[in-house]
Amino acid sequence: MCARLYLYGDGNARRTHISIFFVLMRGEHDAILQFPFTFKVTFCLYDQTDQQRHIIDSFRPDAKSSSFQRPLYQMNIASGIPKFFPLAILQQDNNPYIRDDTMFIKIVVHFIDMPKTLLPYILGINPGLPAPIQQVMIKHETEKQVQQQAIVIQTPTTSLTKDDLK
Repeated sequence: MCARLYLYGDGNARRTHISIFFVLMRGEHDAILQFPFTFKVTFCLYDQTDQQRHIIDSFRPDAKSSSFQRPLYQMNIASGIPKFFPLAILQQDNNPYIRDDTMFIKIVVHFIDMPKTLLPYILGINPGLPAPIQQVMIKHETEKQVQQQAIVIQTPTTSLTKDDLK
């Protein structure tokens, strides 16, 4: 897999938006992988201020598209989000997405069904941490959320009748 980022847009988004795409690459393990590729892909442009208003967008692959079949050549046709983020905002002075001439984009491939409640945690992990450490942190957070949900389910609820309210 790889990503393609067009800072000045691509296609109908040229000169108006950042475009970001996901590409399947041919690899030595393709024979044992399952195709078509059907996992949800999420892109996140990080807000580098304390407000953390990240730009998040995702897509689910079209299993019928040649972009998500086993690659026959070096790479498949890219697929993604042509109008990911408006250039006008990015070109403003002191925008929260570029600091010291650097911006951070994280791409998450959802290999497992992941509850939406877990996404803010995953996107909040320091992208500089090694991937195995990030995976352990996600596993622990998943277990924590499952335990919290089990506690909520086990908590007895009391129903009140009109007579109780008198």
